[in-house]
Amino acid sequence: MNSYGTLFKVTLYGESHQEAIGVVIDGIPAGIEIDEAKITSDLKKRQAGAIGTTTRIEPDLFKITSGVFKGYSTGSPIHLMIENVNVRSKDYEHLASQPRPGHADFVSNVKYKGFQDYRGGGRFSGRLTALLVAAGAIAKMVIPFQLSHELIQVGSLTDLSKMDEYLESVARQGDSVGGLIEVKATHMIVGLGEPFFNKLDAEIAKMMFSIPAVKGVEIGTGFKGLEMMGSAFNDEFLDETGKTKTNNSGGVSGGISNGNDIVLRVMIKPTSSIQRPQETYSFETNQKETLQVGGRHDVCIARRAGIVLENALAIVLADLYLLHKAYR
Repeated sequence: MNSYGTLFKVTLYGESHQEAIGVVIDGIPAGIEIDEAKITSDLKKRQAGAIGTTTRIEPDLFKITSGVFKGYSTGSPIHLMIENVNVRSKDYEHLASQPRPGHADFVSNVKYKGFQDYRGGGRFSGRLTALLVAAGAIAKMVIPFQLSHELIQVGSLTDLSKMDEYLESVARQGDSVGGLIEVKATHMIVGLGEPFFNKLDAEIAKMMFSIPAVKGVEIGTGFKGLEMMGSAFNDEFLDETGKTKTNNSGGVSGGISNGNDIVLRVMIKPTSSIQRPQETYSFETNQKETLQVGGRHDVCIARRAGIVLENALAIVLADLYLLHKAYR
């Protein structure tokens, strides 16, 4: 559905080309200093403008209408709204009958019986990730942990000093590429996570896969652990705090944070909307036809997705942190 969390509960609303999108954050304790400059700073990290990103530039000016008074949380739900001001809905009219390969156009049309808002991808647009960034920025004001992210691969490119040139080449081909992003949480504590079904790693995976374009998540050593012996994979304890010699488990043992850094890598798929002509089924003519998507789209959405993943992780940690404190 449209809400995540138990004590730090986030509810998203809106679509890509509606008048506004917004988020309601319920359960935030009273007395938390809400630094709007930090929200603005994180939203800017998500904005387009670099080579390989969309020409749709949204200012992402937000308005908090409740839950904050004199700069502090009041204990009531926080409502934050962002207007959509740079929309060109006419670019999407043909997609009502011609679903984009790799996109949610087809499944949403079937599931919602044609009543869905298809403009800009509607509810399935990356536009809604701005709300995760805003909510996550507030979540980071609740938790004592430090979060960061790093883009480590774009398509086949690992030398990111050549990224601009590489993405320009991809754009000339009318195509797109994905990327791999590493996210970390440091200064962790032991005890976050509620087995069996609300384990820390399970919640992280659920949140990450809720984000458009995410197709893979690995924690710690991840799939490379397949080639390791147990004697090498096991993280040997060094002291009574739980600090370990290695961190193959990525900071999670048995679904509970073990005090070491949380480390995850997330694979962002190539953008579905590409300029290159593709074949797709037309509901209008009842046959396969050539699709020219048009519109404004990222060549590599991964280039600005890092802050989305970082702040989405912050939402998970905030919820489990409050649960941990409640149980204690």
